[in-house]
Parts: sequence; structure tokens; C-alpha cells
Amino acid sequence: MKEVLLAGKDICRAFQGNAGGLVLNHITLDIYAGDFTVIMGSSGAGKSTLLYALSGMDEITGGEIWYRGREISRFKEKQMSDLRTHEFGFVFQQTHLVSNLTLYENVVVAGYLGSGQKTKEVEQRADGLLCRMGVEKAKDRLPAEVSGGEAQRAAVARAVINHPGILFADEPTGALNRQNTQEVLNLLTGLNEAGQSILMVTHDVRAAIRGSRILYLEDGKILDELTFPPYRDEASKTREIRLNEWLSALSW
Repeated sequence: MKEVLLAGKDICRAFQGNAGGLVLNHITLDIYAGDFTVIMGSSGAGKSTLLYALSGMDEITGGEIWYRGREISRFKEKQMSDLRTHEFGFVFQQTHLVSNLTLYENVVVAGYLGSGQKTKEVEQRADGLLCRMGVEKAKDRLPAEVSGGEAQRAAVARAVINHPGILFADEPTGALNRQNTQEVLNLLTGLNEAGQSILMVTHDVRAAIRGSRILYLEDGKILDELTFPPYRDEASKTREIRLNEWLSALSW
């Protein structure tokens, strides 16, 4: 039986000026350890809002959010900040790298702040991650001096430097060209194969097929879900066809 890593119970989120409507409409779900979970849906369905709610980046209007047996929706801001620093990793469409720090410095500073490891251990892990991400030759350059793909791969390294329990990714390939998209997706797939739990929002079918579980949101509710076996390149076309058929049946 799979371990429930993150759970939402009757989650609601209303925004001021939304005419009384709910952006998240009584959602209950479990996110399992080791899964690569993907959230899809049409524009305005609540995909990013759900990810931000589950990660504690956004407050909920009602319901509960639990992480490893703790009700984090009751956490004070300091507790939530500590949890995001030590237990959660984040990758966004924009890298949000610190502009006046090198790629290496961006990664290692995050490690100093959150890992609790010795300085040398953090530095060795940062070097190893940047090598694994294929940007070791660019590690001493500033974000503005590298390609978008290199910057995003460094952002992935920064997101996992502290061994997060879960990696949250919001449209991580949305600003990348096709080649860089494939490289970043390969990295995320490799991390998941090594045991990293991932929760990703995407509108891109090529990204979504990397997931083991796809959740489809509509009007702030989970309408349906689709499961896949672990990703393999040779099965990608079959996987893409199945996903497109599923999405078509949902009027996506």
C-alpha cells in the first residue's frame, strides 16, 4: 500500500471579487510518496492555485492540508516557511535565480539555508547536482550569461539540494524550447526514478506523459484521473495517444 505523503481534505479557495465562486471547490485528494503526479485542466481550472495551496504558498478558505501526518494548514507563517525551506522544493516557469549570484552560488546558498549539513557536504552535493544536470561547465556564470535551459536545470538543482520530501513544479518547461524542454523533463523523470516525489502542473501533453498519475481539474474540482506505469522513452508515443484520447473525452 502506498504511503500518503500529502493530503487535502475538502479544500476550498475563494478569491475576493470572484462573485462568491470557489476557485478550489471542496477538493479531497491524496498525493503518494514516490509518485510523479501531474495536474492538468483548462485555463482557469485552478491548477496552479491547487499546487500553491498544497505547498503552503497560498492560504485556503476552508478544509485541511496534511503533510506526513501534520496538519500544515494550521501552521503559523514561521512554521510554514521552515517547512518550505527544509521539506519542499520548487521549480517555476521562470527560474527566479538570484541575478548577481552564479549558478553554483544559487544552488549552494539554498543548501546552506536549508539542509542542516556541513558546509563541505553542501558544496559537494551542489557540485554533484550541477554535474548531473549537465551545467557543470556553466556553474561559475551568472543566470543572464547562460541559456534558458541551463538556468532552469540549475533551478532544478537548487530545488532538490535539501533532499525535499516533495518537489512542486509549476509549468517548469513553459518558457523553454523543444530541446530544453526534453532535457528538463529527462531530469525530472530521472529524479522520480531515484525516488523523488513530484507534483507538477502543466498544460503540455509532452510533459504530462512523464507522470505516473494525471489529475484533471475543471471548475475547481477533480473531474477524473489517469494512471500510467513508470515512464519509458520507447512507450512515449503510445502514452501520448492514450493521454490525448482521455483529454479529448473530457472536452479538453
